[in-house]
Amino acid sequence: MNWISNVVRPKIRSFLRRETPENLWIKCPETGQLVFYKDVEANQFVIPSSNYHMRISAPVRLKAMFDGGEFEDVALPEVPIDPLKFRDERRYADRLKDARAKTGLQDAVKLGIGRLEGQMVTIAVQDFDFMGGSLGMAAGEAVITGLETAVRRQTPFIMFAASGGARMQEGILSLMQLPRTTVGVQMLREARKPYIVVLTNPTTGGVTASYAMLGDVQIAEPGALIGFAGPRVIEQTIREKLPEGFQRAEYLSEHGMVDMVVHRHKLRATLAELCRLLTRAPALASQQQLPVPAHG
Repeated sequence: MNWISNVVRPKIRSFLRRETPENLWIKCPETGQLVFYKDVEANQFVIPSSNYHMRISAPVRLKAMFDGGEFEDVALPEVPIDPLKFRDERRYADRLKDARAKTGLQDAVKLGIGRLEGQMVTIAVQDFDFMGGSLGMAAGEAVITGLETAVRRQTPFIMFAASGGARMQEGILSLMQLPRTTVGVQMLREARKPYIVVLTNPTTGGVTASYAMLGDVQIAEPGALIGFAGPRVIEQTIREKLPEGFQRAEYLSEHGMVDMVVHRHKLRATLAELCRLLTRAPALASQQQLPVPAHG
């Protein structure tokens, strides 16, 4: 051992780490191609060559939807932390702490209210980076708060769903959010306000058994995995090979489970036009004609 290996090499390594950020390049999950991060970011996190839609964080999604990226952050009610004192390999409270530090969110759902092409809307975004977008008490309360806000402020409600299902660390308290959010959707329907759901990759589990499949209009992003149980579980259960593309957005559109598959670049204009149609608001002359749904 000498001063070259002890001092010089570590300094060179630290210098290279500073000059080469970890997120400088993104690897396309579909093709394996390395793409410059700034190019993907400028393209709304869609890989230019493969058209693969990357996941977007809740704050980024909200800024992309609202006019000028400006919106009112809707406060969320507090819920008990770790009500079951759950522990597996780690304490649930520690997992929550790590997820909050990683995402900057209090839980898996974030709400905002603002203008979408001039029309007031309430938007909820489920962030998969927060414990797989799992549905627990806090996320359920957030969805219900969003629905109540839309009723109170007389706006359409747009839900961006992304989830691996119910949060097992909260047991039956998590499953209770399924009927609670369903009642919230019915409340919005009775107020005669539009409910539009955008299914992103992935939307699975209990979320698809409740609010994610109850929209007046069901939209999916290209390639999104959508279903209750995963394809592997279904194959093991029925002991048959599933069709190619089963549970992907395009397959579900062809079989009537979703109304349309919309590219992220056209999503904002499509949602704005739908809100105008469903609320009978005046159409904007500058807007292009809305794509006709494949079904219904």
